[in-house]
Amino acid sequence: MRVLVLGATGPVGISLCREILSSVQDPSLVLFVRSPQKIPNDLSTDNRVTVITGQLTDTESLAKAIEGVDAVCSALGPSVKKGPFHPSGEPLAHAYESVIDVMRKHGVKRLFALGTASIPAPEDKTDIKFAVLVTGISTFARNAYKDVVAIGEIISKQDDLDWIIVRVPLLSDKPNRDVVAGFIGDGKINTGLTRIGFAVFVVAQLNDNESIWIRKAPMICNP
Repeated sequence: MRVLVLGATGPVGISLCREILSSVQDPSLVLFVRSPQKIPNDLSTDNRVTVITGQLTDTESLAKAIEGVDAVCSALGPSVKKGPFHPSGEPLAHAYESVIDVMRKHGVKRLFALGTASIPAPEDKTDIKFAVLVTGISTFARNAYKDVVAIGEIISKQDDLDWIIVRVPLLSDKPNRDVVAGFIGDGKINTGLTRIGFAVFVVAQLNDNESIWIRKAPMICNP
């Protein structure tokens, strides 16, 4: 399986790349990155990994990266460190519009995108913990919040693609690989998840063409 990974130089993206290489049959990766020097050595020297340098606004380079892939996995999201200073104008949402347009032109139908609780799902119910979390983000990192919400709106309108928005709560670097999937307020979902847990869940969906989560936005966490 040939997979394009976006956001491959961040902690979530790096974990995802390593998990794909170790858990997908006959994997090959295309990493479309802005700063190739940030790719860890174990990935950059792996002969199953192709690195293409470019900006998400560069549709020509993006088309080169997407050509021939079976799926697009995105770990794109606002930087935690830059949260309050995230640029206005929903730049990530516009980047997703470009990605989806190029996917469609090349016949790529599978998209797995990182999301957060700021993206609502129809199946969600009231949960005070998540309500406080989202309110804090929308107040103190308004531009980042608006960008994430716009990402959810753009992806969820794509009825011809097999997309899954994988929503995550607060992330950590602990080694727990066990994952629970559901929706906010269902009694199963808490506010903690390891980065490797995200990677494990996404790879499980990559390996399942009939996933129950297609065209849904599950929230995942560690049990």
